[in-house]
Amino acid sequence: ILKTLNSWFWWENIWMPINCTWADFVDRDGLVFPKPHQLYATIPYAFVLLIIRFFSERYVAKPLAKALGIKNVRRVKPQPNPVLESYFRECSRHPSQSEIKGLAKKCNCTVHLVEKWFRRRRNLEIPTVLQKFQEAFWRFSFYLTSSIVGFIFLYDKPWFYDIWQTWVGYPFQTLLPSQYWYYMAEIGFYWSLIFTLGIDIKRKADFMAHVIHHLAAIGLMSGSWCGNYVRLGTLVMLVHDTADFWLEAAKMFNYAHWEKTCNMLFIIFSIVFFITRMILFPFWILRATLYLPTYYSTTPVLAYFVFNGMLLTLQGLHLYWGYLIFKILKRFVFLK
Repeated sequence: ILKTLNSWFWWENIWMPINCTWADFVDRDGLVFPKPHQLYATIPYAFVLLIIRFFSERYVAKPLAKALGIKNVRRVKPQPNPVLESYFRECSRHPSQSEIKGLAKKCNCTVHLVEKWFRRRRNLEIPTVLQKFQEAFWRFSFYLTSSIVGFIFLYDKPWFYDIWQTWVGYPFQTLLPSQYWYYMAEIGFYWSLIFTLGIDIKRKADFMAHVIHHLAAIGLMSGSWCGNYVRLGTLVMLVHDTADFWLEAAKMFNYAHWEKTCNMLFIIFSIVFFITRMILFPFWILRATLYLPTYYSTTPVLAYFVFNGMLLTLQGLHLYWGYLIFKILKRFVFLK
């Protein structure tokens, strides 16, 4: 069954134009093509990024937070109690008064001690400002680095200025070393975010939106790698990263209570977000993926619909986040 599914998944008519086969993607005559098995390397790269994250949060973000006046709040841990811990995890974090009395009787202690235990246990679940700052610092560092590196990789490429060039010579476009490392770093980063979903700070407002975004990003980048849509893929990554580091910088200064700096950075982020995700992405990137391929092929392959479906999903998330940003800006302008 797995062998049959594998043959269906890699069927040429799904991935590439008519009269092309996977045999055409063998390196030859100076042409180097992306290979699906290279994506396995993104998993160890993700763990390398997690190690870098650990050291950067501990030895760079922590001293920086201290310099900005953010204190490391130490919370008192409750006394180990298997009965109360089991109830906290499986039943309720906020037991009623009658439930507290029953637990006190079961543990042979006072109601006051049970109430204090639950209060301290709940406090342990609340992330400290320092934890939030460290997480924002890591994302800021990666997005800033990837934006600078991405621009360096792309500024001298003809498809950076002329979107038509993304399709010239397709699918026989050679893979550049810069494109390889750009892809590996980006996919590895999103894998690392998936791996740490359970321990990272959960934000109820858009937690599921982030999960969908990370999975769609990995799916899009991996698929575009296999189909050699690398030129367009690098443009999509650059468009997304250039707004994100402004937001993470605003968060860092917000945690430090530098209100004016935070407000200015958030306004810059909003401007960059609307330019990149509401103008460039739909009218530049989506135009290149939905409209331009019709000039090169009259019979679109299945990948055309799959990738454009995922890109439209991303645009839907952009609209959702744009709505949230607009609400914050509205409050900022009218309610001070």
